[in-house]
Amino acid sequence: MFKKIYLASLSLFILASCWKDKSPEDLIRLKDKFKSTVSSFEKKKVTANKNVNKGLETLNALKKALEDTKNEDKEFAKVYGDWEKVNKRVENLNQEYEDLKKHASNLFTAMETQTNSLSDEKSKKTLLKAIEKARTKYNGTLTNTSQAIDKLRLLHGDAVEVVKALEVAAALNSFDNINDQMKSIEGRVDGIMQELNLAVVESKKLYEKKITELGE
Repeated sequence: MFKKIYLASLSLFILASCWKDKSPEDLIRLKDKFKSTVSSFEKKKVTANKNVNKGLETLNALKKALEDTKNEDKEFAKVYGDWEKVNKRVENLNQEYEDLKKHASNLFTAMETQTNSLSDEKSKKTLLKAIEKARTKYNGTLTNTSQAIDKLRLLHGDAVEVVKALEVAAALNSFDNINDQMKSIEGRVDGIMQELNLAVVESKKLYEKKITELGE
């Protein structure tokens, strides 16, 4: 009697496990996780943008102070501190990007798994092709996003170099070269942020349209 109960329980467990593998519940959970990460990435991008622009304003204020011969160590310390905050925001954005990449990969894998469980070969083939097309396109967006974050890091490094050069320029009373460097930094900000914003737009589009269609 005990053996029969045990075998019946084992059969139910196996059936439940098989159903779980084919259940869309995991796909729904991963879709929500991806959506949440997209939203978080967008917020981190906005915060980084604000901090970069604030840092540029601080640099301009410092340069003006130096031109007015108000060269004080505390001003340099403040600028270094502000740019360290920018660096922290960039690192946070990079971590959010890594999460975005991971959750997107998990979602595509879940869609493929669910599609492969279909018995209709025609539907399976069509869906797998669509998934692969969407994955390839989105991977391109993620690559561009990674490159934009790298540019943001370089931007921060260049700004720190300007801060170091400013003190020497103040001693020489020659700011022409500094002006060119600052213009170069300011001119790159908008382009980098647009590249990052494209990742947000493409991620939302992927979730709202492609993923929703493929997940239905």
